[in-house]
Amino acid sequence: MATPTSNTLPLADIHLQTAPGIWPLAWGWWLVIAATLAVIIMIVMWLRARAKKTRAQKEALQALNAVTSLADMNALLKRAALSYFDREHVAGLTGAAWLRFLDEQLPASKEADGKHGFSAHQDLWQKGIFSKEGLSDSEFATCKALTERWLKHALPPKASRASSYTSAAKEENHV
Repeated sequence: MATPTSNTLPLADIHLQTAPGIWPLAWGWWLVIAATLAVIIMIVMWLRARAKKTRAQKEALQALNAVTSLADMNALLKRAALSYFDREHVAGLTGAAWLRFLDEQLPASKEADGKHGFSAHQDLWQKGIFSKEGLSDSEFATCKALTERWLKHALPPKASRASSYTSAAKEENHV
C-alpha cells in the first residue's frame, strides 16, 4: 500500500491588520472634549463670581461674633449694606428709615412679621445706641439674632431687590 503524501502548499501565514489606534481622534470626540472644557470653565467662573459676591457677607458674619455693643452691630450692618447697595442711598439712611431699609431687603420667605423685624424693635435699637443704660443680655441677643438673620438672608441681594437701590436704577429714573 502506498502512503499518502501530504499536499502542502508553500503559503504564507495570514497577518491581520493592527487594531486602529486612539489617535487621531474623530471629530466627534473633539466636540465632546471642547464641550467638557467649556462647561468646566463656566463652572469655575461661576464659583469665583459667587465667592466674590459672598465675601463681604462672610466677613460680616465672622465680625458679628466679636461685636460687643449695639453701635458696633449697627456699624457692621451699615458696612455690609454699603458693600452691596448704592452708597448714595444707603449712607444717608438713619433711624426709622434705616431700619425700614433693613426690613425691606429680606426676601419674602424670610421677612419678619410685624413683631420680629428691625422696625418693630426700633425703640430697642434707639435705646441700645443712644442710651447710657444700654441693653440687657436678652435684648442684646434679640438684636444680634436680627442682625445675623439679615446678614444671612438679605445678602447678597437678589437682583429684584437691589435694583431699586443701585445707581443704574437711579439713572433710569433720572430724566
